[in-house]
Amino acid sequence: MAEKVTVERVQTGLRIEKRMLKVLKGLAEYHDMSLGDLVEGIVLHAFEGKSAFGEESLARIQDLKRIYGMALAAKDAHRLQEQKRKLIE
Repeated sequence: MAEKVTVERVQTGLRIEKRMLKVLKGLAEYHDMSLGDLVEGIVLHAFEGKSAFGEESLARIQDLKRIYGMALAAKDAHRLQEQKRKLIE
């Protein structure tokens, strides 16, 4: 078993697209891990230019995207715009 690495974690107020969050939560649940652990793993892989997911996980992600109606793709990454909130009168 690999040696554990001690880290200091902080709570954050991250804003993220609603359906993307549902997919991430579903994937974390599928792998029996916390959402934070999943995101840390994705980021550490991305920082090294590697994919965090194998074929099985990629297939599960496609299933979850379909279930939650997430049609976003990498090409959309720098084009996302937050929906304007309706003011309550």
